Amino acid sequence: MKITDVRKLEKVSGKTALEDISAMLDSLGTRLPVSTLNWKGYDYRPEVSVAIAYGDEEIYLKYYVREEYFKAEMTETNQMVCEDSCVEFFVSPADDGIYYNLEFNGIGTCLAGSGTGRADSTRISPDLVSKIRRLSSAGSTPVPERKGEYSWTLTAAIPPEVFFRHKVGDLRGKAFRANFYKCGDKLSVPHYVTWNPVGTPEPDYHRPEFFGVLKFI
Repeated sequence: MKITDVRKLEKVSGKTALEDISAMLDSLGTRLPVSTLNWKGYDYRPEVSVAIAYGDEEIYLKYYVREEYFKAEMTETNQMVCEDSCVEFFVSPADDGIYYNLEFNGIGTCLAGSGTGRADSTRISPDLVSKIRRLSSAGSTPVPERKGEYSWTLTAAIPPEVFFRHKVGDLRGKAFRANFYKCGDKLSVPHYVTWNPVGTPEPDYHRPEFFGVLKFI
């Protein structure tokens, strides 16, 4: 099981521009590799890493991606962004089995859900999802699949209220179970890569028993 420390960004808030947050994440010097291939038949590995930090009001993520196929066609909240070029953050704030899946395509469209597994996962309301601030280097206009090496980044600021089934409070000193993913279910070459290894026979990200640990320091 992978374990990583999550540092606090001082003097930031929900009003701090995402461009500034993005630059701060660049300067952290630590990125988690999302590079584990778990399943036979899915051998393509794009170059993916993620930087993570937190402030008093939000958790901050920045994904760095280089891949051979890029697609971002979904534009509405809770559409199946996993069919596009997609980065994902699955996180469980407590030891109660409940997790949240936050999935973003390359233009920042988000699908968000919560449950204890794939069978009972339900969508989070679009009003709550809209509180997640997003900034993509690929812009916000839909992109049909393009072939050829393409690099993009996605920065997201997630307020703890998105974790609506828990009372999160101050993050310092807490430990969350989590995993980071990259996928592209309907690209010309589908792929599934993870941060912490997932020990299932077929691709399945809704498996909290394979989450790693984030320690907020």
